[in-house]
Amino acid sequence: MPDQITVASVQQYKASVELLMQQEQTRLRGAVSTGSHVGKSAAFIEQFGETAAVEQNQRHEDTPLLEVPQDKRWVFPRDLKWASLIDPQDTLRMLVDPVSSYVRAGTAGMNRQIDDLILSAIFGTNFTGENGTTSETFGTIGTGAYDVANTVGGTASGLNVAKLQMALRLLMTANKGDLMEAPYCAISSYEHDLLLKEPQVTSRDFSSGLVLEDGRIKRFLGFNFILTERLTVTAGDRLVPVWLKSGMYLGVWNDLMTRVSERADKSHATQVYLCYTMGATRTQLGKQIRINCDDQI
Repeated sequence: MPDQITVASVQQYKASVELLMQQEQTRLRGAVSTGSHVGKSAAFIEQFGETAAVEQNQRHEDTPLLEVPQDKRWVFPRDLKWASLIDPQDTLRMLVDPVSSYVRAGTAGMNRQIDDLILSAIFGTNFTGENGTTSETFGTIGTGAYDVANTVGGTASGLNVAKLQMALRLLMTANKGDLMEAPYCAISSYEHDLLLKEPQVTSRDFSSGLVLEDGRIKRFLGFNFILTERLTVTAGDRLVPVWLKSGMYLGVWNDLMTRVSERADKSHATQVYLCYTMGATRTQLGKQIRINCDDQI
């Protein structure tokens, strides 16, 4: 009897499955604007620029005809897919059906790719113009109009309150001092740890609202913080993005599709297949700020 109990315990242990540590959900999709599209590309928004009134200097003078700057912002689709096979023999040797775990693992990978699409579009080359052929770059890292240098708040420093304050100032200046929405800021666990060491963040003497929630920084200086380990590191600096939701756009041609089917050409293995077609872009410069932070990891 004791031997049988031991065997039962081992079998029950083996029947438990889990994914290795990984990010399963998209962290950024809810922090950007979205829309649906068809076709090989999409001009998703018509943009009209700033003009100024003309003072009248005499009676019956000609009506001034003012040019209104106009542009289009384009988003291009990218096709992403994931697939894996499960042999019939594999299923027979396992006490659990692995299909659902494969679907979960594939979905996690696809969700992380959505975040990568958005992150690459924040500081990447975007396209404008009548036919979407005019390229728009964000600017040289560390010297652009919407950059916070890594020396703000200290020589080659990581994320600190001084950098957040400058990012907020640049964002307000670019948007004519009127922020109608709370900005987002994506940070890694390293930047999160640095902010926890800032007295202004953790002390109630500097903040009247709730900053920490379950030991994590959720909101400070009006920023909504999103934790992610997928930020770009360039020349020793981690590029921390700040953006407005209206400033980033995710175009969806085909949302996540999952198919589980038998492959007769693969010895009747079960195929788990996932795909989607999406693209991301900025809506306009000035709604994103790049904070250059020294990376010690």
